Amino acid sequence: MRSYLFTGFPGFISENLIREIIRQKKFEQVYLLVIEQSMDEANSLLNKVVIEEKIAQDKLTIVKGDITQEGLGIEQKIANDIQQDVTHVFHLAALYDLAVPFDIAYKVNVTGTKHVNDFVRHCENLERFVYFSTAYVSGDREGKIYEHELDEGQSFKNHYEKTKFKAEKMTEAIKKDVPTTIIRPGIVIGHSQSGSTSKFDGPYFILNYLQRLKSLPLIPYLGKGNALANFVPIDYIVKGTIHLAHSNTSNGKTFHLTDPNPYHSQDVYEMFTQAYLGKNPIGNVPLTVGKAFLSFSSFRKWFRIEKEALDYFYCDSDFDCTETAKELQSVGIICPDLKEYLPAIVRYYKKFEDDWTKHIEIT
Repeated sequence: MRSYLFTGFPGFISENLIREIIRQKKFEQVYLLVIEQSMDEANSLLNKVVIEEKIAQDKLTIVKGDITQEGLGIEQKIANDIQQDVTHVFHLAALYDLAVPFDIAYKVNVTGTKHVNDFVRHCENLERFVYFSTAYVSGDREGKIYEHELDEGQSFKNHYEKTKFKAEKMTEAIKKDVPTTIIRPGIVIGHSQSGSTSKFDGPYFILNYLQRLKSLPLIPYLGKGNALANFVPIDYIVKGTIHLAHSNTSNGKTFHLTDPNPYHSQDVYEMFTQAYLGKNPIGNVPLTVGKAFLSFSSFRKWFRIEKEALDYFYCDSDFDCTETAKELQSVGIICPDLKEYLPAIVRYYKKFEDDWTKHIEIT
């Protein structure tokens, strides 16, 4: 029977992966590595999952630890028991902030991944180690980007990309010794049917921006937006990851969990504006002007946007997902079309925007 260890709980992706594992009813135990500062939030979410998924409490175990410490900061006896028991390890813990300072990003994303990699080497019954990277380890590369490519001499738009690249290189190196699958998601957004998400940050910066400008008679475009915007709904990420984590043919491979048919940034902006405000954008605010304004913390806090997010409007990366399609389409897992599910995303945002957007912290 399978047993799982997750880092990154109580994060959005880890929560949804755990719920899917529970629903499949093919596991013995799930261990959740949680840093001390997140214990209250983790326990609250765990209780919610137990109730909603109707699962016995003792099937889900929170383990206090810290990936930035050797041995993951887990008490030695508990660590030994986990390493003897687990069959699948999912490493999702990371700092996803595009504006994070390099030293902090390095400590969590690189040093933390090194410690997880060292830990899984000693898991006696390990069937698969799933490492969550990002499609944006491609940095400033443009044009077609393939799943087998990693180090192509690229530079990076921010410290998040750079440290995730370094962490993936380390993980790539252990594939020869550890059964490993690397997942590179695009920009993860809410559920394609319900629109549900855990918070309105990251990819929701467009809606946060529009929310602040909605009283204006005219809404301008934000730059020319010629780059491809690769949004992927959480349900596609979950279904794809669960399949790849257990597939006999995915071991040792890297997968782009990206939209195979993405829209250009300007088209996405237009779709969001139409769905949220019922109008088309008119005019244009150059990205250089937008970034200049967002250099001031007061503007970043008011718009709830990091200026680094605007870089993705003009870096035209096209993520090839041939290997992913080959693996997933055979079992009927297909990425939904953004145009089809965007109304659900906007409906959910409208329902909770007043309660949720005020909790977003931008510095």
